[in-house]
Amino acid sequence: MGNTVQGHENTLPVTLDEMIYHTRMVARGVARALIVGDMPFGSYQVSSEEAVRNAIRLIKEGGAHAVKLEGGRAVAETIERIVRAEIPVMGHVGLTPQAVHRMGGHRVQGRSDAGARRVVEDALAVQEAGAFAVVLEGVPEDLARAVTGELDIPTIGIGAGVHCDGQVLVMHDMLGLSDWTPSFVKQYASLGSVAAQAARRFAEEVAERKFPDEAHSYQ
Repeated sequence: MGNTVQGHENTLPVTLDEMIYHTRMVARGVARALIVGDMPFGSYQVSSEEAVRNAIRLIKEGGAHAVKLEGGRAVAETIERIVRAEIPVMGHVGLTPQAVHRMGGHRVQGRSDAGARRVVEDALAVQEAGAFAVVLEGVPEDLARAVTGELDIPTIGIGAGVHCDGQVLVMHDMLGLSDWTPSFVKQYASLGSVAAQAARRFAEEVAERKFPDEAHSYQ
């Protein structure tokens, strides 16, 4: 598995229709990359039957090649049902952003012995249900290494150390567009400050009637 870039997930309420729309936009510009449609909160929690219907929509209407849903043992049956519908599924365990209220916020998972066992058991349940890969988010490096060694399917790490089979970063964090980033994030650019500076200069030049000048006006 290679490195990928991921956009912010679940930072704002996203409906299934919105996810289908954005997935379709991605599909229009993709030549080779695997497109994984992230199933929004509420699109797979009610029942396995509804989850299958919504996964089918992401494939047929959105152009996704696979779907991703969060959770371990609690969603294993749902993963199995979607896989039986011939739809590839990527799992997601550890810190699951859709469940941050239950977790008490964006906290590292699996630091205690009991917590580590839960992460391992969740990952194994996802694999047993038929997932082709699993995201490990917000877990200690040693735990991610143990899970990666335990599984037959690839692991994709985000805040899980170097021992996963692949890595993902939120695009806004990587480019420095966010006001706050987790401690595990490495910013490869500071585009947020550059954009803010450009906006301030534009506003100042408009207020001072320096823009538009003759060079930037039609004659």
